[in-house]
Amino acid sequence: MKLVRRYLWNAVMLPSLAVLGILLALDGLFGFIDELGSLRADYQVMQALQYVVTTMPGTAHEFLPMAVLLGTLLGLGVLASSGELTIVRGAGLSPRRISWLVIRPAILLLMIGMLVGEYVVPWTERVAESRRAIAERGEDITFRSRSGFWHREGSEFIHISAVQSNVLHGVTRYRFHDDRALAETQFIRRGEYRDGRWHTQDVVGTRLYDERTEPYARDEDVWESELTPDLLSIIVLDPDSLALVKIWEYASYLRRQGLEAGEYLLSFWQKLLMPFATLGMILIAVSFIFGPLREVSMGLRLTTGIIAGMVFHYGQQFIGHVSLIFNMPPLLAALVPAAVCLFTGIWLLGRIR
Repeated sequence: MKLVRRYLWNAVMLPSLAVLGILLALDGLFGFIDELGSLRADYQVMQALQYVVTTMPGTAHEFLPMAVLLGTLLGLGVLASSGELTIVRGAGLSPRRISWLVIRPAILLLMIGMLVGEYVVPWTERVAESRRAIAERGEDITFRSRSGFWHREGSEFIHISAVQSNVLHGVTRYRFHDDRALAETQFIRRGEYRDGRWHTQDVVGTRLYDERTEPYARDEDVWESELTPDLLSIIVLDPDSLALVKIWEYASYLRRQGLEAGEYLLSFWQKLLMPFATLGMILIAVSFIFGPLREVSMGLRLTTGIIAGMVFHYGQQFIGHVSLIFNMPPLLAALVPAAVCLFTGIWLLGRIR
């Protein structure tokens, strides 16, 4: 039995890692080619390559569910084609027992993926984005930077070109009156967070009155804001690149500001439930190997796996966007696809004799 467990473990683990490596290589190549079209200032070929390599943990985390699905289809497909799966069943292992042995390496990979997504991806994505933003603009970091982001705080709309630890580069602030009339604009070349406040440098701005405008310039100033380095480390990244606890913290902050937090809550629940959905897809793949895909070609198995993965991915995205439009509960929008996938896999596997 120990030999069979090790054999099935390797049959799933090795193809999954191989598929993940191929997907990473292809995505890295296309990503590098895409970055070459953005070369400017100090952002040259080596910086573009560094950016692609730095973002690879995030890419691996994104591709892992698909890699596990295709690896399972490949590994079990090879065993089915060579007749080894029939021998394993003849040794007394039921499809459900084989499924459990197959799921174990998949669970290990998904657990590693969750740890990478929680502790590695947020850091690497933040480093990659800040380095690219600074390199793209050189010393002339303004709101035109491609990698910048917008944020609202009370009556202010703020654009930040780049964030580097506790330092901001290229901050543009727009402050409005209660009647939505523009009251003040300000540009800050650099700001450093010390003693609970932002100490800014090279500040220029304009105050707008009914009959006149008042320009001003300061070498140094202090900016009081609820934005902290911890909060900025969340804002600069897409929700899918954040740790679960950070997504929840920022969603709570948005609700305190009276802003819409649905996108972040949806991302939170989708990331939390993704392992269950992936296990459901694996169960569906296993049921296909024992059923309709038992004697078909490897190409058809791969095509089936790719189609199944794409249907789930785009179906989940569609339901998520619909939930945001119609103000559906984010938990429900994330739970329905995962539950359908998991229960479908269990049902299909239960029909195999």
